[in-house]
Amino acid sequence: MTDALAGKVALVTGAGKNIGRQIALTLARDGAAVIVNGRSDRDAVEVVVAEIEATGGRAIAAMADVADPVATAAMVETAVAQLGGLDIVVSNAGLRRQTAFVEMSVGEWREILSVALDGAFHLCKAAAPHLIARGGGAVVGLSGISTHIGTPNRCHVSASKAGLEGLMRALAVELAPHGIRCNSVSPGAIDTVRGAAAGALPSTMTNAGTPLGRKGRVEEIAETVRFLVGPEGGYITGQTIHVNGGAFLT
Repeated sequence: MTDALAGKVALVTGAGKNIGRQIALTLARDGAAVIVNGRSDRDAVEVVVAEIEATGGRAIAAMADVADPVATAAMVETAVAQLGGLDIVVSNAGLRRQTAFVEMSVGEWREILSVALDGAFHLCKAAAPHLIARGGGAVVGLSGISTHIGTPNRCHVSASKAGLEGLMRALAVELAPHGIRCNSVSPGAIDTVRGAAAGALPSTMTNAGTPLGRKGRVEEIAETVRFLVGPEGGYITGQTIHVNGGAFLT
């Protein structure tokens, strides 16, 4: 544990499990007060809050669907009122589906984009004034390898994450005068619990398809986010950082 993020306030969406949970725990470990967001599973969110508090950290639960701009704005305002400001925003919430393009409905297409892309827009729109008021901050969007390798049956996921990376690059330039850095982290195959709707793991994301011969750990993604939002990442903005064991090479 360090105090590198002492005095900072971080908001992590989709933080009730897997990568989001680990990001919240890692930021809290290094001193940040954390707003732990979830959409519907309050119990999971409360467990993460309790984990942070058990180690002497400070955290609050914040339930909101980031696809809803009104709910997202209200979550940010409530969290800022309780914790006194906002310095770090991690847009991690997303949905995964496996559907062939020729069978995909417009409704499913929009559902996926409404969380990973529209949700990031709503979140950043609500958070930006508070980051500006603090004299700067850091935003990280969680992208994914599918965007870069063209995984079948996930065109909506790929499109949403490509848009997210574009949003981060644009905001990196536009918000730089305010001292706000914006980056994306693109995980490869990570050892997480997959929801039923996510379907089977694509063959391109198995251990055999990765040069390092294994899945990544949630801690490896969380530490990358921690680096980007901390003082060590102070000269990095507008970038997509790939953490994929060599499955995609830039």
